[in-house]
Amino acid sequence: MLTLHRAALVLPDPADPTAPSVADGAVLVHGELIAALGRHAELAAAHPRARLRDWGDALLTPGLRNPYGHWLLESAYHPDPREELGDAPVPGGLLGEADEARCGASARRGLQRMLGSGVTAVAGPFERASVRTAVARSGLAALPGPAGPPGAEGPLDPLAVLPLAAAVHGRLAVGGRADFAVFAPAGAAGASGAGVSDGARGPAPRPAGCLATVLAGRLVYRRR
Repeated sequence: MLTLHRAALVLPDPADPTAPSVADGAVLVHGELIAALGRHAELAAAHPRARLRDWGDALLTPGLRNPYGHWLLESAYHPDPREELGDAPVPGGLLGEADEARCGASARRGLQRMLGSGVTAVAGPFERASVRTAVARSGLAALPGPAGPPGAEGPLDPLAVLPLAAAVHGRLAVGGRADFAVFAPAGAAGASGAGVSDGARGPAPRPAGCLATVLAGRLVYRRR
């Protein structure tokens, strides 16, 4: 089935300030891949039977890359809601932990919370077998970690510390995997799309909270 994701502004490549943006744009998804992207009106006319997900005044971008995966998944602990400890990572909560089942469960919760921030790729290295399994089963792209000792600390949401241009993973392109995120607009101009046209643009706008995450064409997170 074809699915058309419409948003007030589509940024196929926020890391490139010369890349075109698309006001009242859309991404057409077929299976795991992007089948087309462009103006919503044109894609809707060409594919009248496609299912529509209209994200309103939102900003649609490639999914994010979390560079702090080693610390978040192998050092910090992600509490179970039944523990009533909140949902913030507990620093050092897994250090010295020998129970692989507990580590794997923590990693799965952490990965789900990353998806809620628009993350579609996470950097390692991942040394625990249970964490490697959790990452593989999550569907997120597993990336090699930076050179040097692992363990840089950082948040679940990369946009808490990085600009959008530095946080995105890859770009949206026809034939590429349909990994993208939908964000609430940060300001009135972003919300309305006013003043935005196809063509070169300046720095990528600052999005607000994540509304939805699509991973390999599947809607894996939607804000309630």
